[in-house]
Amino acid sequence: MWTLTRRAALAAGAVTLTVSGWSQGAHAAVKEAADTVAKFTGGKDAATGKIMIDLPEIAENGSTVPLTVSIDAPMTAENYVTDVLVVSEGNPNPGVVTFHFTPLSGKAEAQTRIRLAATQNIVVVAKTSGGEFFTAQKQVKVTIGGCGG
Repeated sequence: MWTLTRRAALAAGAVTLTVSGWSQGAHAAVKEAADTVAKFTGGKDAATGKIMIDLPEIAENGSTVPLTVSIDAPMTAENYVTDVLVVSEGNPNPGVVTFHFTPLSGKAEAQTRIRLAATQNIVVVAKTSGGEFFTAQKQVKVTIGGCGG
């Protein structure tokens, strides 16, 4: 006959709380990422296109993931990219980096390395001097020790 001990009940409760916390944290991070984008755009819709995100599909080490962002836009005094926001949907702080450009930048392109806590979408939003917004996203699968899980 099987009996439930106090220790087993406490362990089961801890596992339940941990799993529910993970799922709530993931949903909260996606909402916070969307809120960060909405704040950046002032609530305006962003069109897809014009943005190229160069990220590895699989990152074996989430603490240093190379990222290159480039926007196909003229960089003239009348029409240029002013800001580019990079947001991660799975990190505790969704705003990863904001790049600022001027017409003197020549082209709207930036490279950096970012830290990713887990497999997630990276969202990039570009703002032009004319008040237009463009967006793109790419998923990065973060593995531990190169395992594809």
